[in-house]
Amino acid sequence: MIKKTNHQGRREFLKTSAAMAISLSIPLSGFTDKKTPVIILRSSWQTVNIGDIGHTPGVLALLEKYIPQAQVRLWPSDVGNGVEQMLAKRFPKVEIIKTDADRKRAMSEADFMLHGSGPSLVARATLEEWAKTGKPYGVYGITFPGVYGTPEQAKKASPKDVELLNNARFAFFRDSVSLNLAKEIGVKCPIMEFGPDGAFAVDVKDDESAIRFLKEHDLQEGRFLCVIPRYRYTPWWKIPSKNRTIENDKDAINQKMKEHDNGPIRDAIVAVIRQTSMKVLICPEDETQMEIGKEMLYDKLPEDVKSRVVLREKYWLTDQAVSTYIRSAGLFGLEMHSPIMCVGNGIPATVGRFAEQTSKGLMWKDIGLGDWLFDMDVPGDVSAITPAVLAIAKDPKTAKKKALKARDFVIKRQRETMEIVKKNLYS
Repeated sequence: MIKKTNHQGRREFLKTSAAMAISLSIPLSGFTDKKTPVIILRSSWQTVNIGDIGHTPGVLALLEKYIPQAQVRLWPSDVGNGVEQMLAKRFPKVEIIKTDADRKRAMSEADFMLHGSGPSLVARATLEEWAKTGKPYGVYGITFPGVYGTPEQAKKASPKDVELLNNARFAFFRDSVSLNLAKEIGVKCPIMEFGPDGAFAVDVKDDESAIRFLKEHDLQEGRFLCVIPRYRYTPWWKIPSKNRTIENDKDAINQKMKEHDNGPIRDAIVAVIRQTSMKVLICPEDETQMEIGKEMLYDKLPEDVKSRVVLREKYWLTDQAVSTYIRSAGLFGLEMHSPIMCVGNGIPATVGRFAEQTSKGLMWKDIGLGDWLFDMDVPGDVSAITPAVLAIAKDPKTAKKKALKARDFVIKRQRETMEIVKKNLYS
């Protein structure tokens, strides 16, 4: 990975901002004069990952803030495991589409469909169905095309996806690599821009549960860092609700690379404990990570370090996680959406990524945090993890200023992209 200098990054931001300003001036023909337009948000892909859960409350919060007059109906894939209750508590006015009758009524009554953030055009089948109505739709904050692997493999986008994007009113991509690839393979949507992942706007909280947990483990506000481990491939076969058989080829890679990837994260934990007064909380982003957190991080720590490290042994929902993150001094590790939710709330966070992943992690460069992005397949990046984490732990105020600067850029883009959504609503 080639790290860009601050000056190079600034020049890229200026170019990007200029292009965005042009798009905001494009005349957009709205499609309704209703005082209360109806928007379907197609989102909520699964509940075994707090990041996938987080897409939905993030975009709902943006719609509530920037288009408060709209009636929003959520068309989810999964809101089980307590997620529906969490959403209803924060967004009591949002109707959740549950039955075939609900879907039929929504298809008839809604004016616009917004495809929420995700790893790809997840709900392509729903968009195809919606497109037959002749009513407009847009795409908000996806990675494209969502193929894991090499750049050449990533170019193999479905022709149907290209067609759906071409016919969208706008398409916002959550990383510039996806945006550039879409242009390269011939996507010609009227408005195509970088648009932050919806999870940046998450504001669901469960302060009561978070505070109780922190008190139980003597984790004081601003005096601990969070850390998240992971395998190269999410082992879905370990999650009972997924009902999947083991994928032996992916499991073999996971077992081969788990020390290579998590060892440097463990080294950073040791450095933080031995060189600062901070404590560390090992926590999960998905249901499989409590196991690897114990095996590869906690159990392998030196005994003198373990006394100030807490292992969270149970999965949690997005609201409790956010309420914990905002009380920490920062987060590091090998995940993406917990860092997104941290930075969206002004909390420092680093990201570790792998060759097997999509391009989503590169959004950290897009928002000005390139030196907090580490490619685990590049030795120079790996060796930079501990110094970066130590810098956050030793100088939290400076790290927070950096996180707030990135957050401000994200908020600016959220406002601009929502203005485009709004312009597409009203005739």
